[in-house]
Amino acid sequence: MIKIMLVPAPHIVARCSPSLSRGISTLYADLTDRGFISQVTRPQQLSHALETASQTVYSGIDPTGPALHIGHLFPMMCLLHFELRNHNTIPLIGGATGLVGDPSGRLTERSPADVRLVHDNVLALSRGVTRFFRGAFEYAGMRMQGGFKPTRDEVHVKSNLEWYENFGILEFLQRVGVNARVNTMLTRESVRARLESKHGMSFTEFTYQLLQAYDFYYLHKHYGCTIQVGGSDQWGNIVAGVELIGRLNAPSNTVSEPFGVTTPLLTTASGEKFGKSAGNAIWLDSTLTSVFDFYQYFVKVEDADVEKYLKLFTLLSLPEIHDIVEAHKLEPEKRSAQRRLAAEVTELVHNSRSSAFWPRIEVHGQAGEAVARAETVSKILFREASVRAQDIDMHSLLKAFEGDPRLIWCDQKELQSTPVWKLASRHGLVSSNSIARYLIQSKGLYFNDQVVPEIHFTATSEHLIEGRILILRAGKGKVIVLASK
Repeated sequence: MIKIMLVPAPHIVARCSPSLSRGISTLYADLTDRGFISQVTRPQQLSHALETASQTVYSGIDPTGPALHIGHLFPMMCLLHFELRNHNTIPLIGGATGLVGDPSGRLTERSPADVRLVHDNVLALSRGVTRFFRGAFEYAGMRMQGGFKPTRDEVHVKSNLEWYENFGILEFLQRVGVNARVNTMLTRESVRARLESKHGMSFTEFTYQLLQAYDFYYLHKHYGCTIQVGGSDQWGNIVAGVELIGRLNAPSNTVSEPFGVTTPLLTTASGEKFGKSAGNAIWLDSTLTSVFDFYQYFVKVEDADVEKYLKLFTLLSLPEIHDIVEAHKLEPEKRSAQRRLAAEVTELVHNSRSSAFWPRIEVHGQAGEAVARAETVSKILFREASVRAQDIDMHSLLKAFEGDPRLIWCDQKELQSTPVWKLASRHGLVSSNSIARYLIQSKGLYFNDQVVPEIHFTATSEHLIEGRILILRAGKGKVIVLASK
């Protein structure tokens, strides 16, 4: 789970709406209008602080998975907006707190964490966050008016194991525990919900809010961190951090009081949690989720969600997003807004411009290899009228399917001596020989966009793309690409 938080005095809280942004700082207004902000402590003071001095902002990431997924895009895009306005950010991986488990938003306790697994996840997530921001800075340079030059080469990722590894329980109780009030802790939503459930809550989970509070205190004291950003379910933990800072370290003249901000719960129009596809996570790592499947997730979003996602997950200006959405409404069947969203987010996450021969797909005047690959695969798989298999050159096709299990390497002799129905069955396009033969009889098996004419049809060199590639399709969507070595 990722957490975004901005934390100050808990006695003044605002729930934000676009109208609140009038008269507030440019960054604060932009974050509000784009939908990043739910609750804020001392909003007017935060607005002033953001405009008058460089602030340091942190957001936490739980090491519960082997890589970042698209649910992490929400907090990281929020951090990116701070970076683009010359504020400092600290993505914090919970190398220590991940061993405890955050109870927020859960009805049952997490299974005990494996120490080795958490350690490996911390390393993998740290690499993933660094890679994301490098790409995001490059993306920002293309999308922002006048370009963007980051004030530093990369974001510095931290793990809270840094300060907990040699922090004994007695020292923790003396420094943190003595400043915590149990009656206040019991009022936190994450605690009350669990205490009212039949499963109850373990002492380990109960103390999680103190660990997260100390994270904020430590970052405030040693790195001048003044803002914590987290999901809406983190509000109680964020406020706990603000209170702890106030008790342990009265604000000095050099470090301002802390602020707390939460982001809204992000769900789809149908009520599902954002970031899942048929119950499976959509990863930012192309070895776990292919670039094509990543791209297609955003192509398939509902009309009711596309404007919201364009605001959150791209750096397109709000007027341009408005124009994109209005144009989409005229011909919604073309899904132009979804395609623009998919192209932008794929460029943000998977951008690569290293290929000398890869054809570019123009996206706002610029294009990246990842977007071009995803577009090419889409055209092949979904048989878009503007593109036939024979119109795609071999290099582009092979590059588009690079690393995709649908690309299968064969001997040239096999391609030109084996009946197509047998190739389809042998390489998993269909599950049996009988199904392959049935599809041919019903005109449902295709090679390079042409119907396989009869059972004994075998491809010749003239049928292959540039003499090497045979694209087999079963029905409307299932495809494999057979390429000779």
